[in-house]
Amino acid sequence: MYTALRLQRKLKQRLRSGEAEIVVVAPEPYMTYQPFLPEAAAGSISPRHVVVPLRRVLPHCTIVIGEARAIDHTKRTATVTTLASGEDGTGALEIEYDELVLAPGSVSRTLPVPGLADHGVGFKTIEEAIGLRNHVIEQMDIASATRDPAVRDAALTFVFVGGGYAGVEALAELEDMARYTSRYYHNIKAEDLKWILVEATDRILPEVGESLGRYAVRELRGRNIDVRLDTRLDSCEDRVAVLSDGSRFPTRTLVWTAGVKPAPLLAATGLPLDGRGRLACTAKLTVEGTEHAWSAGDAAAVPDLTAAETGRTTAPNAQHAVRQAKVLADNVVAALDGEPLTEYRHSYAGSVASLGLHKGVAHIYGRRLKGYPAWLIHRMYHLSRVPTFNRKARVLAEWTLAGLFKREIVSLGSLEHPRAEFELAAGRRPRPDGDDCQ
Repeated sequence: MYTALRLQRKLKQRLRSGEAEIVVVAPEPYMTYQPFLPEAAAGSISPRHVVVPLRRVLPHCTIVIGEARAIDHTKRTATVTTLASGEDGTGALEIEYDELVLAPGSVSRTLPVPGLADHGVGFKTIEEAIGLRNHVIEQMDIASATRDPAVRDAALTFVFVGGGYAGVEALAELEDMARYTSRYYHNIKAEDLKWILVEATDRILPEVGESLGRYAVRELRGRNIDVRLDTRLDSCEDRVAVLSDGSRFPTRTLVWTAGVKPAPLLAATGLPLDGRGRLACTAKLTVEGTEHAWSAGDAAAVPDLTAAETGRTTAPNAQHAVRQAKVLADNVVAALDGEPLTEYRHSYAGSVASLGLHKGVAHIYGRRLKGYPAWLIHRMYHLSRVPTFNRKARVLAEWTLAGLFKREIVSLGSLEHPRAEFELAAGRRPRPDGDDCQ
């Protein structure tokens, strides 16, 4: 989206004259600003303000909502299936192109853990974030109503696997939200909730440094969150999380955030990949040994020219992806005009992470901050980076209102099955709940 947005500005006259056309293929009609997913799950931000509608911000581009299944760069064609492909019987689209920008990002990296596919849920999309919020509140409703101690214990046990940004921030924000929500239940106390973070290595949040990682562990444990380091999830069959240290936790909530892997599309392109399955790119964001092909973000292995050691690539995070997109767009225009290309070079500014409301850690330009100052910097940084002034204003307004009024504690789980009530009224048996979290 950032690349298309900049190209739209740079090629304004050519787009108007018909000399150029920008086609954006995406599986969803919006871009998700993923750093805000934890706050959306906690109810601090409305879900619609975490996403940016492509048709609004890219009015001069052709938007195709679909999935690229294969790319034949020799013929310069992309095979795309759309929502209409299965309806009209015409099959997939063949889209021809002159310049190819591949930025499909990454998907959750899962392991062959027994029961994971049946009971786990990820945390990479707005749908998963909001579904998880609804699910957590519903589990509290179940625990409040049941007369079975085993069901109550499983409903109030929440297991998160993965101690990176996604896992720690999601757990911290949801724990904050659930602890606040518990005050409105007559028979649930905050200490009844059991939150468990499972991390296979000896530290969490490695991006912020070892000392801040240790502080984050102390902060979470101080909130009665069970942080298990050097521990793996061995099984989650029958809704029982079995850990490598021998612990067993009956649970109805298992959140998997243990890393990502490049989008499967890359393997269907025939373009050169590195050992981790990412596109092998040059510092100019072109695909190595290939003309008219470009990439950036999680899908691209881009040399880090600011690193002391050779052979190192830029970290797959939003900080690099947003900046790479601008350089990529400028280089595409330069290539069209026969001008020299620019190498991507950005010194790592640091990392910020939220540990819930008014709590966080930050490592910025060599300085380490924690607590409220780090949380404030976290919010300021991401507010400055979320695209469009419209979204910035809406997010800031929601934060301001959230500081003046109480949290919302409503679960709207029925949104996931909107026809259930009508089917019941029509005399049909409604579909099973089908909640992926359960």
